[in-house]
Order: sequence, then C-alpha cells, then structure tokens
Amino acid sequence: MSVRPRIVISLGDPCGIGPELLLASLPTIRPWTEVTVVGARAGVELLEGLPGSPVAWRWVEPATPPPMGFSGRAYGLQVLSVGEHPGQVLGEALWLDPTPAIGRDQLKLGEGSAASGQATVEAIRIAALMTLSGVAEALVTLPMAKSAAHLAGYDIPGHTEYLQELSGSPITRMAFVSPRLNVVLHTVHQSLRSVVETLNADAVAETLTFAADRFIQLTGNPDLRVALCALNPHAGEQGAFGEEERMLEEALVQAEASFLDFPSTDEGPFHSVASPFRPGPPPSGWRVFPSEGATHHPSAGQRGIEVLSTGGPGSEARSAPLFFGPLPSDSAFQRAARGEFDLVVALYHDQGLIPIKLLEPARAVNLTLGLPFIRTSPDHGTAFDKAGQWIADSENFLAATALAVRLAERARRPIASQA
Repeated sequence: MSVRPRIVISLGDPCGIGPELLLASLPTIRPWTEVTVVGARAGVELLEGLPGSPVAWRWVEPATPPPMGFSGRAYGLQVLSVGEHPGQVLGEALWLDPTPAIGRDQLKLGEGSAASGQATVEAIRIAALMTLSGVAEALVTLPMAKSAAHLAGYDIPGHTEYLQELSGSPITRMAFVSPRLNVVLHTVHQSLRSVVETLNADAVAETLTFAADRFIQLTGNPDLRVALCALNPHAGEQGAFGEEERMLEEALVQAEASFLDFPSTDEGPFHSVASPFRPGPPPSGWRVFPSEGATHHPSAGQRGIEVLSTGGPGSEARSAPLFFGPLPSDSAFQRAARGEFDLVVALYHDQGLIPIKLLEPARAVNLTLGLPFIRTSPDHGTAFDKAGQWIADSENFLAATALAVRLAERARRPIASQA
C-alpha cells in the first residue's frame, strides 16, 4: 500500500474555475497525497496564454499506467514554478481524459455547453468507478454545471444523486461539515413548493436517523446532539403559522425510537448500508478538523429524549444521540455555531446552505453520506464569470481535499480501542 493516500479528483466543468483551482492547488496538495485527475485536458488548454497565472505547466509521459479498462487518454501533468526558480516542478499528477475527442475548439471558457457537460459527467463516472474499485481511496469532485449536463443529455440533478445511482446505494444525504457548523439536508435539488407538498414524518425521521447514524461513525461521538429545523416561522407558533411542526415532532419521536433496538453504538439503525466511516472510536488523536473553532456548551438547554438500553428493569442507560426540535431556523444555526448542537438537519437546500456559507465560506466541505466510498467537494459552483481570470479562491477546494485525505488516512489506521 502507498505511504500516502491515493485520491482521484474529477475536474468538474472544464469551462469553469475547476482547471485553474486544480493547477494552483496541486503544489499544496502534493505532499499530502498521490493525485489522479480525471477530466478534459482541453479545460487546461483553454487557460494557455492567459495572464495572471501563478504557475506554469507541461504535459509529460505518465509515470504510472492508467487503470485497467480505461479507454481514454492518459498523460502526466507537471505544475511548474514561474517565480524565483522558473521551471521547478511544484506538483504532479496522473491525468486521465475519458473524452479526448472533445478539444478546446469545442469549448468556450466561462460558458457551459453540451460538450463541457459530457466531459464533466464522464469524468465523474470514471472517477467514481475508480474509487468504487479501490484504485483510489477517496474522491474529490470539482464543480459541475447541471445545465450543461442536461444539454449533454444527462438527466441528473447533481453529483449526489448521480453518485448514488452509480454506487447502487439505497440512501444518500448531502452533508456540509466545518469546524463551527455541521448541516445535513433533508431535500436537495427540488423546488420549495415540492418540499412543502411532499413533507412527511416518515421521510424526515429517516433523514434524522441516517444523519445521526453516519455522524456518530464520522466523529466517534455516540452522544451526538441533533437539531431539526422547523419549516414555518417561530416553529409554527403552536399552529398559528402552520401545522407542519406537529408532523416534525412525530418524526423526532420516530428517530429517537429507531436507536432503541441497537444496544451497541457500533451497530446503528443503518448498519446494513455500506459506509467508508468505520464504527467505533476514531484513532487516537484523530479529529474531523484538526483545530475546532467552536466552544461546546455543557448543555443544549432543553434536552431531547435520551434513548435508553432495552435490557430490562435496572439496565443502565447507554450512549445514544439526542434529538431537539423542531427549532426556529433563525436561531437554530446560531445555537449550533455556539456549540449547543453537533449537527443541524435542514428541511430544504437554502435553509441549510445560507447559514453555512455565511459562517464558513472557505472551510465548509460537502461530504456525501451513504456512499460506500469517501467523497468530498468544495462548497461552491463553477463560477463561469470568474473562469480564466485566476482570481478564484482555492481555499475551499483545499479544505475539501484535506478532509478527503484525513478520512482516507483514518480508514487505514487502527481504531482507538485497538491501538
């Protein structure tokens, strides 16, 4: 096994900021991991000759062979210094182009198209299959343009749904993790009207239970505190602004009850769903984020129902997640950022994404729950309006890559109880 973890990065839309983020970041990533990039080489060629580049690059013969069965073109990419020591190799990667027929003449920088959509989705497919087969230990995805994918004939709402289809996972949820705030979305890419029309207790309970189950694995904390956002202002004001909160209360009860039948925290309600996060305590000294920004409160105020062991009279209470809510969303995220909750479940996309992008614009990482492999992504889009100007901030992409590497390293190490 390699000393460094092996990750694969899908380039995202070649006409967006993905190529320049990759080129600018590769020198930083180089000491962490062995990198394979999957995407259209033409995306890099679109940047040739443009001013402002902090690095140079060249194509060489690949130092390692492509995976068996790969039918595209393989290259070696070297990123070079343009400063005091021009030509010095700062970073390198194996580059796989699954759509070599798509050249720069078919692409336009800053504009998605059917060609860029095809290159994007095919890169995701190959990168995901590499991770599924164990060729790579984690997948990092740069941004895709859904509209371009649709122009190319791919009827997919986004990365999360497409990766679920490729992996055959029965359930996935989009999570965003950061030092100050962790959020799981109940619904993702759908209209707000449809969120309200399809809201039901069973589905919300499933999200609450699955989110808690996976975050217990991720953090090694069985006493997770999970807050559920309300749908209506003031959590419905006891029915004055809507009745949906009664349904959400039922969902919370269901989620609490779902942990009753599992006396061991190593075997939760979704233990049958493959996970890259091993149950049990993490390796000694390991943390999701090396430096935590939040100061944890000793109490979250009004406690949820503490799940007890079902071992009969006199049995001892066991560790289990605590659920709170439904809470007004205008205060739930502030309380979570103060450390009162470990995780917030939001009912719809913008309810969860607005606060995390305000609080952690650079450090929030998109982490897919439910896949049998590690997948992270930066929390931003293709930024077509910035493409080719070398002004896109790479900090969030680096945070996503760093988390993928840490999770891959954790999967290699013995858990704390075995150390």
